[in-house]
Amino acid sequence: QVQLVESGGGLVQPGGSLRLSCAASESIFSFNPMGWYLQAPGKERELVALITSDGRTNYGASVKGRFTISRDNAKNTVYLQMNSLKPEDTAVYYCYARRASRAYWGQGTQVTVSS
Repeated sequence: QVQLVESGGGLVQPGGSLRLSCAASESIFSFNPMGWYLQAPGKERELVALITSDGRTNYGASVKGRFTISRDNAKNTVYLQMNSLKPEDTAVYYCYARRASRAYWGQGTQVTVSS
């Protein structure tokens, strides 16, 4: 059973930065893509960023230019560097991975942006 474990969430002031990590329980070479989604209270889950096995990236419109996704295959980990955070970025952030027709999700990590 594939496990995705997120870390790095927390409370940060507007304009601040956080880096989220998603560690997989097995090699991530076969996952394509991997990425992050967020879900704010009372809203649907929405795309933050995806990265393919060959390093191509795709970002949600609200985070483009502020967030950067990367992956370290040697460490079986995907990262999300979040800069210039805004209160509207407050949400639970979920790690996502796809292999063939199956999708895997982490348990989520809370990010709260507030002064």
